[in-house]
Amino acid sequence: MTHWADVIAEDLLKRGDKHRIATGITPSGHIHFGNLREIIIADAVRRAVEEKGGKAEVVYVADTFDPLRRRYPFLPEEFEKYVGMPLSEIPDPEGECHENYAEHFLQPFLESLDVLGIDLVVKRADQMYKSGEYENHIRVALEKRDKIAEILKEVSGREVEKDWSPFNPLCKNCKRINSAKVKGFDDKGAYYSCSCGYEGYASFREGKLTWRVDWVARWDILRITCEPFGKDHAAAGGSYDTGVRIAKEVYGFEPPYPIVYEWIHLKGVGAMKSSKGIVVPVKDLVEALPPEIIKYIIIRTKPERHIEFDPSMILEVFDEFEDAYRRKDRSVQLSIVGDVVYSDVSFRHLVVVGQIANWDLEKALEILSRTYHVDDTVRKDVERRLIYAKRWLEKFAPENLKFKIKEEIDAEFSEEERRFLRTFAEKLEEDMSPERIHQLVYEVARELNVKPAKAFQAIYKAILGKNYGPRAGYFIKSLGIEWVKKRFKKV
Repeated sequence: MTHWADVIAEDLLKRGDKHRIATGITPSGHIHFGNLREIIIADAVRRAVEEKGGKAEVVYVADTFDPLRRRYPFLPEEFEKYVGMPLSEIPDPEGECHENYAEHFLQPFLESLDVLGIDLVVKRADQMYKSGEYENHIRVALEKRDKIAEILKEVSGREVEKDWSPFNPLCKNCKRINSAKVKGFDDKGAYYSCSCGYEGYASFREGKLTWRVDWVARWDILRITCEPFGKDHAAAGGSYDTGVRIAKEVYGFEPPYPIVYEWIHLKGVGAMKSSKGIVVPVKDLVEALPPEIIKYIIIRTKPERHIEFDPSMILEVFDEFEDAYRRKDRSVQLSIVGDVVYSDVSFRHLVVVGQIANWDLEKALEILSRTYHVDDTVRKDVERRLIYAKRWLEKFAPENLKFKIKEEIDAEFSEEERRFLRTFAEKLEEDMSPERIHQLVYEVARELNVKPAKAFQAIYKAILGKNYGPRAGYFIKSLGIEWVKKRFKKV
């Protein structure tokens, strides 16, 4: 099947050979994996356009001039006084580690995008407004205020208030950007009165357009030809529908090609939301997972389908990715960053080997040499992914995947278990493959009339002191046949 990114790229190339794909996020809290979906979609489309001979770039607009809507649960009480002020004009919530509130959440996200190999043009909304990039569009919006109001009513069914204006001045007194009303305007700015009691004048560089008009103006200013956005904006009568009309009838240009995407849900919790603290910050993910896996989770799924994400169950994603890598799957091709080459060593196995080797690279490679030919490709791959295996295990893995080899045997064993371990050790041979060792467990259990589950429990108790552990064949081979034989005979 043709990949969804290639289908979109072909549609775009029918419209022209140069494209600017927009994404935008308000840095009001931790920028999370759910936010990342639109940027990875945009990057996949960019890559597909370029591979088909076109030119494309991704433009990321950080909505740094948006007001702080309320004091979120993660903010100190004193931040109540900043509600309504632009994010770029509010102090860093954790002291002075960044220039302002917006940068505190934006910078770690941009650093994460570098790790993910996503190259983009970064625009900050506050700088765009302050530098005058929006001036002409604000002037047109004020002049055509009634037309915009008519469109909003016809498309969304919402009738604006009599004193509604498409421009929100920044009050010079209370510093809020959502509490002043425009009373009149001239060629360079607007007269306003604020709910704080202040009356003044704001130039077109001292305020911002309301969201539905701002979005359209941004398309025109930045020459956007394509944009992914969440399903909320795509709802009938929503932001995109009004945007199409405003673009054509107010500003006189064709709106960009839309890519509507569904939410990423945190399994068992719901859609990720910064304001409610339901997040997996992108920064945490890029530390714990290889960039190609993070991208693959999104790229393998059509944008219109929701993603159920559980960082603790990531091994299944690795299994799928590794299989798709061998098949040269298109989703993998669009996910790979740089010259990464995978070996035959699975991530699932690295999680086990890493713990046996206590995360020592040379020890891990020595263990792997019992089942793999360790060449330069394997060494380079293991050196890179062993670090991720350790971090993922520490940050996200369920407890049942974590283990430590017991130096002393302190579990109690029944006579049946002792008999199984003794017989199994006698039949275990140095040249057996992991698959053969696994099969041997069943053979010895059948011979001694022991239930297989009981047999596997005896193995894990003898090595780990608990009733469960990694897949037995690879586990025993990784530990070393002679070591295991001695341990079982000791029991």
